[in-house]
Amino acid sequence: MSMDLINIIFGMKLRQARLEAGLTLTDLARMAEMSPSYLTEIEKGRKYPRADKIVKMAEALGKPYDDLVSIRLAPSLRYLESTLSSTTMQRFPFEEFGLEPADALGLITREPERAGALLHAVIEIARRYDLREEEFLRAALRAYQEMHENYFPELEEAALAFAADVGPRYGFGEDALPSLAMLERILRDEYGYTIDDRALAATEELRAYRSLLLPGRRPQLFINNRLYARQVRFILAREIGYCTLGIKDRSLLSTPDRVDSFQQLLNDARAAYFGGALLMPRGRVLADLQAFFALPTWEPDRFSALLATYDVTPEMLLYRFSELIPEFFGIKLHFLRFHHATGSDEYHLVRHLNMNQLLVPSGIGLFEHHCRRWLSIRLLPDASGAAADPLPVGIQLSEFLATQERFLCLGFGRRMVLSPGMASSVIIGFRVDAELRHTIRFLDDPSIPHDIIHETCERCPLTPEQCLVRAAPPAILEARRDQMARKLALSQLQARHAAAD
Repeated sequence: MSMDLINIIFGMKLRQARLEAGLTLTDLARMAEMSPSYLTEIEKGRKYPRADKIVKMAEALGKPYDDLVSIRLAPSLRYLESTLSSTTMQRFPFEEFGLEPADALGLITREPERAGALLHAVIEIARRYDLREEEFLRAALRAYQEMHENYFPELEEAALAFAADVGPRYGFGEDALPSLAMLERILRDEYGYTIDDRALAATEELRAYRSLLLPGRRPQLFINNRLYARQVRFILAREIGYCTLGIKDRSLLSTPDRVDSFQQLLNDARAAYFGGALLMPRGRVLADLQAFFALPTWEPDRFSALLATYDVTPEMLLYRFSELIPEFFGIKLHFLRFHHATGSDEYHLVRHLNMNQLLVPSGIGLFEHHCRRWLSIRLLPDASGAAADPLPVGIQLSEFLATQERFLCLGFGRRMVLSPGMASSVIIGFRVDAELRHTIRFLDDPSIPHDIIHETCERCPLTPEQCLVRAAPPAILEARRDQMARKLALSQLQARHAAAD
């Protein structure tokens, strides 16, 4: 058991004993000859008192010394110890949310029995549904990004400063974006990297990896040569981000097999943010967005042209939009990325942010089918063709059937170069309100498709005649209706019985 956990357990037991004795913090502090502030630190689990202090507290509380220092908890608290000692709780990044771990865990002490049982239940549910610790950490990262509306000015300024200081020596700056060759030269000349673009693709077991870094005095970066040049540019720009920001705790693989800590995830995200900001400078992107939003009609070619302007993938472009639009246009949005294998009936949500808190396809129950009317689903191409085929591009004005909320979605689909038979789609979506109407002129373009959508097929009331793409019967909806019918029948029976009496 860690010392931190011992401190927390002692603090909880002390607080419980004090409350049972009917003593205030001031009362116990006076009787034990210590300051109330010091006693507060003990109860919050931040400090562990000396033995002589514990003796005085035990005497004041009428408790045996051994009972107070024992790490054994009451039966009603049996879940709390295992929960607090779980790796998930110990590695949760409380400090990133403006809390100290002791503060956050100290909240539990107010009602430890209920809190312990609840937290244990959450972790047990996660275990039963095969949710890995990594997924908890990724959820924490999403929450952290959403809390900041996915905008980090210090990273923006770092990218701008790098472009201003280093860019001119390599031929890029305000008027020119960094090329792949420029980024390679920077890594070689400024940071001593060697770059290998053959080994990964030549090794069967490593062909699925985009990149691998072997650190050392002369770092070696392996890049899969099956990638498009625009994907390689991002890998190089992200690597420059690691170097410029001085990040050491990081993933060495582009898609790590294991996440060791939240800090690692956060550092990877910070480097990726820097890389995106370097390839797509804030000022230029904002100007292009302003011009695009000012179009009187939806022009898919103008939307697609932005990919060529910055020489990036759809995900890079739309994710960059998710960083800038909320901050500079005052519009909250959601970002979704789906994967789909040709011939499969499964659609996997692999990345998402939800800053507008709309009901988007995330967090659904196991074995449910995402609504096939979502633009995210409709944009997924048949992955049997060539990855270089023209990218599907689309827009949709969606109206959520359950709430009548409307939102505008636009995005791309593409085939995945390293995963034959797999397709991907990325979209951003905006809630339709007065602010959006003021910002996006083409919102009322009659050519934009308008669709009624729902969360999943299992929850949707539309009939097969109303929805030709239904993938499963409305089993959950029907179960709820059956339950309501039973409740109504039971209520009616009770009313008749009461009237007869």
